[in-house]
Amino acid sequence: MESIVYLNGDFLPKSEAKISAFDRGFLLADGVYEVVPVIRGRMIDRLPFRERFTNSLRALKMEWPMPREAFEEMMEELIRRNGIEEGGIYVQVTRGVAPARTFEFPKGLEPTVMAFAFAKEILHNTHAEEGVPVVTVEDIRWKRRDIKSIALLGQCMAKEEAVEKGAYEGWMVEDGFVTEGVASSAYIVKDGTVITRPLSNRILPGIRRKVLLELAPAHGLKVEERPFTVEEAYEADEAFLSSATTLIYPIVRIDDRIIGDGRPGPVTKKLRELYVQSALAEATGELREK
Repeated sequence: MESIVYLNGDFLPKSEAKISAFDRGFLLADGVYEVVPVIRGRMIDRLPFRERFTNSLRALKMEWPMPREAFEEMMEELIRRNGIEEGGIYVQVTRGVAPARTFEFPKGLEPTVMAFAFAKEILHNTHAEEGVPVVTVEDIRWKRRDIKSIALLGQCMAKEEAVEKGAYEGWMVEDGFVTEGVASSAYIVKDGTVITRPLSNRILPGIRRKVLLELAPAHGLKVEERPFTVEEAYEADEAFLSSATTLIYPIVRIDDRIIGDGRPGPVTKKLRELYVQSALAEATGELREK
């Protein structure tokens, strides 16, 4: 059966979902997006999703295109119509269709709202069990990486380079320091301490990162927020990444260097277990929204 897409108030078969060639998202990447994990048919990490989506919209001088409750009801209906038990939902809002291609923000446009759901194994998969390789790539992106912008050409180029080198992910490097993964947050572990770059406009404020940095100290794990170099990453005891539909993947190789003993380490495995427990609690209603 053809998947169902939400577009500007309608639920449509994927083949019928069309957007104007004059939409500012198409012409100028003038829009933002989010990806929300789905587990057992329910969205998880709702609260940090709302916060980050709001911040991205505000940075582009945009508002939620409809009341938040209605927006999330739309997402839930899309999950239901597509029968998604485990996977994710992608939502995108652009400034809309403008009468002329101009660089300033036109006023009074009707935003374009699009969303689709997809199936993916999150809780149990080979990458989570065995770990993945990453390679370092140059970070060539713009200076407002804290906005979850649909302008992703720099990330696409970096991902292509990583794939051509046989890696699962790229770790972007600027001035000798790792900023973040192409589509994930980056971490190393040294002497039992989880190390990750502090928030700034140089990285995206990862939702999984936010949850992990709350879970870790609550369960006796040390966290240090500071930049780390590529050399430090090579010498780390463990390394891992996090994103919406991976939760946490261990990293077993960076470039040509084996990390630790080449297998997922104990801190990474504990953090993934804790995150899965938290996600399942939210999905089953045991973890109530505040």
